[in-house]
Amino acid sequence: MEQFANQPDDDERPREKQRGPVVLRRSRRDEATTTDQRLLDSRGPADWVHTDPWRVLRIQAEFVEGFGALAEVPRAVTVFGSARTPRDHDEYKLGMEIGGALAKAGYATITGGGPGSMEAVNRGASEAGGLSIGLGIELPFEQGLNPWVDLGVNFRYFFARKTMFVKYSQAFICLPGGYGTLDELFEALTLVQTKKVTKFPVVLFGRSYWGGLYDWVRDTLLAEGKIGEKDVALLHVTDDVDDAIRVVEDAYQAWVETH
Repeated sequence: MEQFANQPDDDERPREKQRGPVVLRRSRRDEATTTDQRLLDSRGPADWVHTDPWRVLRIQAEFVEGFGALAEVPRAVTVFGSARTPRDHDEYKLGMEIGGALAKAGYATITGGGPGSMEAVNRGASEAGGLSIGLGIELPFEQGLNPWVDLGVNFRYFFARKTMFVKYSQAFICLPGGYGTLDELFEALTLVQTKKVTKFPVVLFGRSYWGGLYDWVRDTLLAEGKIGEKDVALLHVTDDVDDAIRVVEDAYQAWVETH
């Protein structure tokens, strides 16, 4: 029979074994047992729960759990802030005020579910009768959701958790925070800049804390042409709770009008 162009003869084709959708060739095909046999014949070692194929299923499960838990959450705002804020600090009181204001404006409040400013925001939202949500993360030094979370989901993977923050929020408000807050801040700005999300305001609360960062964005990034004027406008810096809520409301109404 005539061979198609570039198709190898049978004696040139490497011998192979199929393991489900996976093709094993040459030395890789030499397996003494089948997948079913390894599953059913004995318990075997437990190392498999730490391998990459199993992690894919675990990651999938995190997305399924997150989507399922949050699918019916009403309009919401995510508030970030430091886990290290003491309860007697002014920033803790401010977090409670913001959580309460969001609840009174009809928004569910989402935080990282931890202590400090996150706890303050959850507490303010809960005490004001709003829905207080915490999306926790497995860390070696910060464990468990704070007691003011009404609906909580714990994640192993940052990227799954980040997806939930953005997917189920209409805005981000950033209280003073550290690397985690900065990470979420710049990821949100990147998503808005690249139009992965639209009508999504980012509020930096605390001029004395965020002013230097804002100045650097304007005087260095913009001045050197690394970003545009519209990119600077994505950030709103304020010290006023009512102003922060207004920014959120204006963006939400703009989103409603386009949907």
